Amino acid sequence: MNENDTRKSLNIWFDFKFRLLAGGIAVGVLSGVVVVFFRFVLEYVLEQVLIFYRYQLNHLWIIPLWFIVLIVSGWATGMLVKKQPAISGSGIPQVKAVLQNKLEVNWWKAVSAKFIGGTVSIGAGLSLGREGPSIQIGALVAQGFSRLMRRTKTEEHMLITCGASAGLAAAFNAPIAGVIFALEEVHMNFSPLVMIAALASSLMADFVSKEFFGLNPVFHFSSIGAIPLSQYFHLILLGFIVGAAGIGFNKGIYAFQDLYRKITWLPAHYRPVIPFVMAGIVGLFLPSVLGGGNNLVNDLVAGAFQIKFLLIILAIKFLFTMFSYGSSAPGGIFLPMLVIGALIGVIYSKLMNGLIGAPVLSESSFLILAMAGLLTASLKAPITGIILITEMTGSFTNLLSTGVVCLAAYMTAELFRSYPVYEVLLERFLHQGRGTRSPESSESSSKIILEIPIHHGALLDGLSIKEFSWPAQCLIVSVKRGSQDMIPYGDLILRAGDYLTILTGDHNVPVVNKSLGQAANISQFQ
Repeated sequence: MNENDTRKSLNIWFDFKFRLLAGGIAVGVLSGVVVVFFRFVLEYVLEQVLIFYRYQLNHLWIIPLWFIVLIVSGWATGMLVKKQPAISGSGIPQVKAVLQNKLEVNWWKAVSAKFIGGTVSIGAGLSLGREGPSIQIGALVAQGFSRLMRRTKTEEHMLITCGASAGLAAAFNAPIAGVIFALEEVHMNFSPLVMIAALASSLMADFVSKEFFGLNPVFHFSSIGAIPLSQYFHLILLGFIVGAAGIGFNKGIYAFQDLYRKITWLPAHYRPVIPFVMAGIVGLFLPSVLGGGNNLVNDLVAGAFQIKFLLIILAIKFLFTMFSYGSSAPGGIFLPMLVIGALIGVIYSKLMNGLIGAPVLSESSFLILAMAGLLTASLKAPITGIILITEMTGSFTNLLSTGVVCLAAYMTAELFRSYPVYEVLLERFLHQGRGTRSPESSESSSKIILEIPIHHGALLDGLSIKEFSWPAQCLIVSVKRGSQDMIPYGDLILRAGDYLTILTGDHNVPVVNKSLGQAANISQFQ
């Protein structure tokens, strides 16, 4: 390593907490503005499309012309993804790939392409959510800010995490869930330094969002009471059901991605045409299934649907989501996943109430619980599931019951060794060759500082520094234990809860992350 670069990186590391906080605030405002604009355009386009579908029912001659528009839009979306592969799908795996130094993107091209592609895809009615594009757009705006401000690679990665946090906060009016998701799923550890900056970023983005959209939560619920303790055995059963459903959801995503690749006679840039045409058909007969589905969740609370009709909606929503996401069209899976969970919760409560012979179980409450449980099983992120649903519904009365369902759903996913959906999607994305770094980038001499937390029961827990075979081109800068920064001498015994501050070359990050991640994380034995 170049001595001047190393000294510069270390000086910045020990003296930039407030600089990072200021950067997080700036990223929160910028990402919040862009994501709020994206959300506004998206909702407006989808609303107009739904009105147009009602218009078509009275003017049938327009229907063939509309399908031509959908086919052209699907082809154009496919061409956009072909030119900018990093915008495919939700974009969250791509953000993780950037943070792991496995992917390089042109931030401003990717932002514009994701904005346009997401608007066209979700606006046309594909069963995709706005949260994935919002997270990626927020992360890309943060990356652009870092590049323009000439920030170091280390700070850029931290600000990208802040941008991802801001994106989710602005998309769902859920600032705390934005922070938890960014740390739990994107950054992959709860670094106190990053957490403070991400919190500032998330709060600023949420402020921008609420200033524009108002203070109401995404889902409109009223008078939701606490679930009696006598009904808690239903929560465990519901947790097992949505846990299995989460596993099935993940497997469905992978299966439909494979299905599209097996259709060799159809070029990749024509794949989105299939869900676009499906959107045209579904829009004429069941328009409530179009788009992410947050309006459908509100309808489930307000309306009294028959179980047969709910089962039909559930089947169509699931298949439509699989066809939409598998085509690589830009859009997320959070909202469709939540809608599927909501449908399962309402169906469960109706079935049980029918068996009991009285409306004992609250459909609204079980709807919320099932959403949180399905999200937990799919993402393997229980804290995110609990906090996100709580903020999206504005209801804090069922935190205990939500935790019970999420725990049961998580353990069901663990029992069947289901992996987090975004981890698998990341590996699939990289396996396609889209995430390889160029030879020029491999020669980069940029330095980056990593924070590696040591978990209880990990290989490094109780081991002295000299007893471990550290990766090449890896320098231990400090060991943080509580509020104390310790000098990393050879005989120092590492303990669970310690944070290792590691300095390495930019191109060595994937190897160092993999090696130290396995040694510091108990999950290697799961």
